[in-house]
Amino acid sequence: MPHTRIAVIMAGGSGERFWPLSRLTRPKQLLKLADPERTLIQQTVDRVAPLVGAENIMVAAAPHLVGPISSCLTEMAQNMILAEPHKRNTGGCMVWLAANLLARGENASETVSMAVIAADHKISPEEGFRKSMEAALTLAEETGGLVTMGIRPDRPETGYGYIELAPGSARDVVGVPTHAVKSFREKPDAELAQEFVNSGGFLWNSGSFFWTLGGFLSELEAAAPDLHAAIYDVAECLRRGDESAANARFAELRNISIDFALMERAKQVYVVEAQFDWDDVGAWDSLARSFAPDADGNVVMGDATVVDSRGSIVYNDVPGITATVLGVEGLVVVVTDDAVLVIPKDRAQDVKQIVEALKANQSPKL
Repeated sequence: MPHTRIAVIMAGGSGERFWPLSRLTRPKQLLKLADPERTLIQQTVDRVAPLVGAENIMVAAAPHLVGPISSCLTEMAQNMILAEPHKRNTGGCMVWLAANLLARGENASETVSMAVIAADHKISPEEGFRKSMEAALTLAEETGGLVTMGIRPDRPETGYGYIELAPGSARDVVGVPTHAVKSFREKPDAELAQEFVNSGGFLWNSGSFFWTLGGFLSELEAAAPDLHAAIYDVAECLRRGDESAANARFAELRNISIDFALMERAKQVYVVEAQFDWDDVGAWDSLARSFAPDADGNVVMGDATVVDSRGSIVYNDVPGITATVLGVEGLVVVVTDDAVLVIPKDRAQDVKQIVEALKANQSPKL
């Protein structure tokens, strides 16, 4: 039976490393951090729509983001934005998604295949992404297994997880290299990351998943029977129209990532080698990879004047105010209408420390 292909965009992240531009109701996926005209989530929708059709795109998000996402994606039907009733990590997100699909169609487990992708990645060219996604969905439909997408590493990155390829498992699917997965490896230290890169047998884990709903349910039953049972319980509540009972059952779930709950335990896992350049837009320093710098290596956004400065990022989000920077090197300077951030570029990942301090002080600037 042919499958209906659905793309699910995970858009529940808070993007705290992009404070002060990113806030609770305007996280990074709703910001223009890789394209001057489109938000990250708009870019993601545009990327997948030619392959699955705009009507087959769903967005998974926290309840407080449904309104902002609707305002950003005005063409998307309201029932295609799924608000998870409680925060339960990506494991809970997959439970809520699967339960909704089963509630909407009794034969969904035999007829639906899906791509689960993030809303905050920078990808080019988009044609290469769609070719890779076609290969991943085809492999999932042919095997019933779980498929992820890996990026050939070009540096010993310590901020990403890695996928170890099973030796001798390489084969092409619709012209794209694929492999069986031997293991998933957590974020390594610098020495181990260099070993991974030198071996040629590892890919970066992009955090994208592809499977048939039936294949997902089968593997989940063996790996995490409690989550599997919850899917059917929640689906039955939703079929009855008892949203309160569905929310209460969902609240009982443990907080766990789908990587730990399923992917690292599943028996049949494959990886598609991505046919595109990829960047996890994770912190302010990523703008240096997304936008063309000036002659001194500065990335300047908004009304700003930068003099005698090098390798810095200056982002002014306030019309009518000019941000000025002189004689600095390797800084990130961000100006919003109620906050200013100044931080060394090589400590961009540490912006979360500021956010944690603001939380501790119960600051309204979040």
